[in-house]
Amino acid sequence: MGGRPVTAMNLVFFPACSLPGEVLREIMAGGQSVLQQAGVSLVGGHTVEDDELKYGLSVTGLVAPDRIIRNSTARPGDELILTKPLGSGIISTAIKGELAAPEAVQEAVQWMTTLNREAAQLMSECHASAATDVTGFGLIGHACEMARGAGVTIKLEIASIPLMSVVAELVADGMVPAGCYRNRDHYQPFVHNSALSSKEAFLPLFDPQTSGGLLIALAPGDAGRFISEATSRGIYTRRIGSVLPSQSYLIEIA
Repeated sequence: MGGRPVTAMNLVFFPACSLPGEVLREIMAGGQSVLQQAGVSLVGGHTVEDDELKYGLSVTGLVAPDRIIRNSTARPGDELILTKPLGSGIISTAIKGELAAPEAVQEAVQWMTTLNREAAQLMSECHASAATDVTGFGLIGHACEMARGAGVTIKLEIASIPLMSVVAELVADGMVPAGCYRNRDHYQPFVHNSALSSKEAFLPLFDPQTSGGLLIALAPGDAGRFISEATSRGIYTRRIGSVLPSQSYLIEIA
């Protein structure tokens, strides 16, 4: 939303009876390394003994009220940019099923541990109209939120939407998380495409992402600047669609 993270607190629930303390030390050291990368100060936290391992961060940041980038302000004519490929949920399911190749695991981990910091800074510089991260509701779900909030229709060009490698093969092998099907069942009525429910190729569009990228709406000139600057800075970016005036549906897949 254009904010700058400043401080964070650790929130840890740890099963001390079943995991050694070294695991906890490594988790917290990993979190600290990412906070340093993001320029955030760790100011404390809470550690609780629990039956299941959980770890997260409570983050406080700053943003000028007149520079907030919302997910409800996309405008007809805007271009849509995605800053990470899809597929982390599908690959995670394959990992649980012990069917993910080491290269697929490495690729998913690389994307999930890539911060959105630089892409977020650049979208602010380029005067983004609207933005959202792509997480648990999948690309279609978060695009629906953007479209509904702004009173527009979002057109997604499926041939332009990037996937992590081997995702299509994993879908064909049935390595699809339950959340992906739930997302499809919920958001399918808002999507204009008669083949949506019958083609496996559409499933990654509903894949719940962990630490997904940003979906950004920018005016055409600003989108061109974003892509040019992102390329020069080594930030992954892909144009995947556009914003249309409101139709009888929220999402059009072309």
